[in-house]
Formats: sequence, C-alpha cells, structure tokens
Amino acid sequence: MHGPAPHEAIVPVARAVLRRIREIGDRLALRLRAEVEPYGDEALVPLDSLRRSCVDNLKFPLLHLAGRQVPADLTPARRTGRERALQDVSLAGTQRAFRIGFEVLWAEVAAEARGAHDVSGDMLVTLSSEIWRLAGEYADAMASAYRETAAELMTQREHERSALVEALLTGAINDRSTVWEAARTLGLPTSGPFIVAAADAPAPGRSALPRIEAALRAGHVPSAWRLLPGQRVGVMSALPADIRATALGILDKSAARVGISPPYDALRDTPQALRYARLALAALPKGKAGVAYFDDDPVAMLAVAAPAEAGHMARSVFGEVFATPPDERERLLETLEHWFSAGGSAVEAGRRLYCHPNTVRYRLRRLEKLTGRSLRDPRAVRDFGAALRALRVLPEEALPRGAS
Repeated sequence: MHGPAPHEAIVPVARAVLRRIREIGDRLALRLRAEVEPYGDEALVPLDSLRRSCVDNLKFPLLHLAGRQVPADLTPARRTGRERALQDVSLAGTQRAFRIGFEVLWAEVAAEARGAHDVSGDMLVTLSSEIWRLAGEYADAMASAYRETAAELMTQREHERSALVEALLTGAINDRSTVWEAARTLGLPTSGPFIVAAADAPAPGRSALPRIEAALRAGHVPSAWRLLPGQRVGVMSALPADIRATALGILDKSAARVGISPPYDALRDTPQALRYARLALAALPKGKAGVAYFDDDPVAMLAVAAPAEAGHMARSVFGEVFATPPDERERLLETLEHWFSAGGSAVEAGRRLYCHPNTVRYRLRRLEKLTGRSLRDPRAVRDFGAALRALRVLPEEALPRGAS
C-alpha cells in the first residue's frame, strides 16, 4: 500500500494508543468471541491465537499512523486471511471481525485525540478518513489472501477426493475401516445400496456430465465422481428409493451415453459395479445418447462381456444370412428385430415396417431357410434373439464378416 505519510498532529495520538495496544487487543478478542459466531469456537479459533491476531491487526495500522511504517505493512492482514481460510472460518465472518476491529481502533484513537491532545474537528475528520482508508486496504489484503488460500485448499481437496474415488473404483482400499473413512470423507453413506454410473466423455479430459455433482447435490443425492481420459464415473447412494429415482432422473435428462450398474450393498464391491456400468454403457446402440441399465438387458450384457464368444454365436446363427447381399441382409435382420419387438406378431411388425404382413412372413421364412432354424421352435427363437442382440451391441471387430 502506498498511501501518504500521516499528518504530524496524528502521530502523537497514534503513539499514545500504541502504548495500550495489548489491553485493547485483549478486549477486542473477547468482543469478537461474543459477537462473531465462528470466533466463539475455541476448537476453530483458539483464544490465544485470536488475541495475537487482534494485537497485530491493530498494531500495524497504528505504526503507520505513528509515522514508523510508511507505507503501512499489510502482512498481518494477509496472514489473518490465510489462517482463517485454513481454519474454515467463513470469509463473511472474517470480514465482519475486521470491521469491528477498525471500529474499535477508530473509537480508541478518537477518544485519545479528544481527551489528551489538541486536535481540531477538521483534524478528526482527516484522522477518520485515514483510518477508514487503512481499513479498506487491510480488508482487501485479508480477503485476497483468504481467497487465494481457499482456492488452494479447494484444489487440494478435489485432488484428494478424486484420488479416494479412484481408490474405491479400483479396489485399492477394501478393508472395512478404510472404506468407511473414505465414505465419510466423500460424503457417502457407509452402507448401501449404491449404484455406479459410467458416461462416455466427448473428448479426453472433458466431462460428458458437466455439473452433475451440483445437480445431484441439489436433489439431495450423495455422490462422488472421477474424470478419466475417456469416461466420467461416479458412485451414488441409492437409498431410499426416491433418492435413487432422483439420481436416475437427473442422468436420464443428460444428453450423454451413460451406463448404470445394478444396486449393490458394500462400497468394497464398487470395482465390480463399475465393470457392470461399463458393460451397460457398451451395450448402448452405437452413436446414440441415452441411459442403459445393466439389469434391463441381460443378453446384451453377456454379449459385451464376452464379445469374441458372442461374435462366434452370431456367426453360427446368421452365417448364411451374411452371405447374402448387404441390402437383403439388413432387410431380413430388421424384419426379425421388429417381429421380436412386436411380440411375434407379423401384423404389428408389418405396421411398424410399413409393409404387408405377408411380406413379413415371407422374409421370416427366408431367414428360416438360410439358417436352418424354425421360428416355431422355442430354442431357435432363443438363438435368434441372442444372436440378433449381440449383433446390435458388438464392436465392429467382433462382428461376422460383412456385418458392419
């Protein structure tokens, strides 16, 4: 701070108040304990520490007014800002304490000026202006240091939180006491059920679910998330039922690809739940946003869990179908897919395909002939359904030749 040197008439006043600085600081500390809520907690702000802070934050402005420090030293204000941020005292509470401190300083200086020194009314106005200029500079310095420290703490806590989430997801911590400690740190309940969500990231380092933690927090859903190069994954409480419904509703509204694990009871089982969530994500139709639930499509889950085996199954069922021209092949498979979704009704499948039911029946007979399987045989229907679902969720490299 580069303010002007104090007026010579102010100097003896400031020096007289300086001689009583410890007594004034002690009184101020007791007043702050009584009037500023965070300062009343001994565990948060010990009284001895508060007294030292009060003395320093009164002393250094007085040293400036006494002509001993020009410009004034803002170090105590910055130190107080850092300490209060580390103590988790609110910035608003700290700013209120500073206002009270400068009110006390002005009262002491004004009383000294009126009682023991020949100070005119005009000089009192000048003195008041100087003290409140100092108050503004000190408060700004304190707040700046507070915010810098709070930002550093937030970054540190986010790193620690992210590391804890990763430890849960990878199984790096699995003994009961450590898992419970991690749950408390992350703000999760210590018992389930929980669910895991895995969302595809649009690009490395970018989240597919921006502000998801804030949205879940607003819905009173405890959660903890980790951003990975290709995905964002999170653990959420699923108890009670309305909490789970809220969480899933928020995820359903996102324009992302999200896989959801089945509910599970113990946090130490999070790595397996993450695997299920990723399998559900992999089962989503290629290039399509949406939320997939592991329990809703068990055949698809089996296919993406064992793509090589699922690909072999699809080849064994549809091998001859993939020897047909691409247009015919896709037409036959699309017809079969609509027939399944229509509950085996050729009439309903034809309505959905905008063709005559007899056309549907013809295409199904063509499939039966190519595959050597009859749709009147429940085992063949099972095979058709499993192979068709596998084709829709398998990665390209696992598909039968000519299927992509």
